[in-house]
Amino acid sequence: MILDGTSPDSITAAAQALQRGELLGLPTETVYGLAADASNDAAVAQIFAAKGRPADHPLIVHVAAASAATHFAQEIPAFAQALMAAFWPGPLTLIVPRLPGAASAATGGQNSVGLRCPSHPVAQAVLRAAAGLGVWGVAAPSANRFGRVSPTTAQHVQAELGTELLVLDGGPCAVGIESTIVDCTRGVPVLLRPGAITRAQIAAACGVQPLSPEELPAHTPRASGTLASHYAPQATVRLMDAKALQAGLDVLGADAAHLAVYARTAMRSASKQVLLRPMPHDPAAAAQELFATLRSLDDAGVRLIWIETPPDGSDWEGVRDRLQRAAA
Repeated sequence: MILDGTSPDSITAAAQALQRGELLGLPTETVYGLAADASNDAAVAQIFAAKGRPADHPLIVHVAAASAATHFAQEIPAFAQALMAAFWPGPLTLIVPRLPGAASAATGGQNSVGLRCPSHPVAQAVLRAAAGLGVWGVAAPSANRFGRVSPTTAQHVQAELGTELLVLDGGPCAVGIESTIVDCTRGVPVLLRPGAITRAQIAAACGVQPLSPEELPAHTPRASGTLASHYAPQATVRLMDAKALQAGLDVLGADAAHLAVYARTAMRSASKQVLLRPMPHDPAAAAQELFATLRSLDDAGVRLIWIETPPDGSDWEGVRDRLQRAAA
């Protein structure tokens, strides 16, 4: 059931559902989440069951404000506090040492917890209302089957998880890919998942250049969306540069049914059966439409999607990461 996320009655109903231990489709600025009370182990177990997600793959806990982090975090390093001050509310998840006994089911058995404060006004309203009912944070992975394309509209959520789930409609997600994840448990920031918040922005905010996981491999915590294969549509995804992509189109001939091309560079095809979709040249715009485009190509019945590899550089790192995992 989809409700208008701007309605005060819908916000109240959503907060009460979370208090009762029920699931909720929750809009955020990144993607729509499948939310449950992070402190209710039985409710969290429903998330894993609905998604078909392994129980040891941790969930991110969403809070209304930085002050609520103390309900889940044992300590917050100074550089993590600087990142909170700079980017919360916003699309940044920080992994910090977990308070013993807090959100144990949501963290996949680890002694750390991923925390995020979303900026979407509907998410903020729900989190504040839920906190008033004693729900201090909600575990909320993307509201889709495990490993598949994340939803960026309420209709995507309903198509994935059915009409019985209560979903708040907050419109299309503004960011469109999941949050940047920074591990803050090892004395320095370690970028586990790129997103809208870039390496340069992280360094500028906390005064420390973030490392990559391979630079500090020991004891890297498990984190959402970091498996080699993830974010995948039903169609097979293949990444290639513009020259190779056009060369492939040139030899296809007239019979090119079930193929789609998603590229920044203008492409030509002798076959009108090929679906040609332009990718925005702006990385933020490309991120915002990425998952919706992959879903629309699945809906069109294509079996193969050729995608022009995004440019190098930190601005494109989030889109590049999602496409590499989709192609894996």
